[in-house]
Amino acid sequence: MWKTIPLLAAALAVAACASPQAATPAATQTSSLQRNAESLQAKLRGTPDDPAAWAQLGATHVELARVTFDPQHYPRAERALTESLRLKPEGNGEAYIGRGALANARHDFAAARDWGQRAVAALPHSAQAQGVVVDALTQLGDDAGASVALQRMLDLQPGVASFTRAAHHFELHGRLDEARVALDRALESASSPEAAAFCRFQLDELKGRTDEEELKTYLELVSRVPSPEHLVRYGRALDKVGKPQEARAQYDLALRQSRALGGDDLTAALIAADHGDPAEALRFAEKEWAKRQSAFTADAMAWALHVNERSAEALPYSDKAVALGWRDPEVLRHREAILGSLR
Repeated sequence: MWKTIPLLAAALAVAACASPQAATPAATQTSSLQRNAESLQAKLRGTPDDPAAWAQLGATHVELARVTFDPQHYPRAERALTESLRLKPEGNGEAYIGRGALANARHDFAAARDWGQRAVAALPHSAQAQGVVVDALTQLGDDAGASVALQRMLDLQPGVASFTRAAHHFELHGRLDEARVALDRALESASSPEAAAFCRFQLDELKGRTDEEELKTYLELVSRVPSPEHLVRYGRALDKVGKPQEARAQYDLALRQSRALGGDDLTAALIAADHGDPAEALRFAEKEWAKRQSAFTADAMAWALHVNERSAEALPYSDKAVALGWRDPEVLRHREAILGSLR
């Protein structure tokens, strides 16, 4: 599929064009989601036997957790989705999508895959259902399966959600020009300031920045979206400009944030490998590898083994990390150090 990409090319050509708008604070999106949650709660007080409304409420709390990084939204989402499935246990595609999105958010990717596949069976023409499967299979290291689900998602709905996933897929395969094209189409399709800002950020990530530009970008980003990933990147930017103590504070905060969100041990493994206990880094990496064998966990395993002076064992994992063509600067830094130690 991705060698000739005829269907992707067609999808890019028919993308809806909308003028990107200036980014607005994340609080705007949070307020909109919160109002939606309150409206659904009011509706459910009057009609508590509405499985669709419960599913919508659950999905809204998953999204609120994503934009606010408040883990309290996860149990709220789970309660709402559980109630939806109690009322309609079979063929409840919207609730399956919500459960899949929740499992992806909690980094339970095997469960997310299963819920996503149930959603696809119930709603075969749902791009959202395919998106759940794409995300789960990518993290589980099933590249072929993720490719099929992504193509189906593009066929069903060529918009921001599918184009940004296509860009990520291309980036993992080292096809950066195609990733930029997909992000350009995503930006053209963006119908909200938040979506447009996200697309612009991803485009800037591919273009690269000076150390000072990177520092400014991540400082602004973590002030609005303090995700563990962004905190780690901000820490790296601080390290590059000679501010190790400030960087360490960001790494510590990233670990606390990841734990509060019930995230995986991938972030912890990479931070411990560079700034903590090598043995602990390897324990974290092995725990993640037992759950999913993706390029991301392969890189974490390779680096954890290397810092434990086991570079010969690290090399096969490093090979797997770049096997698809992924050329992330940190991954390449890890690989160069491993290869250098074996010469």
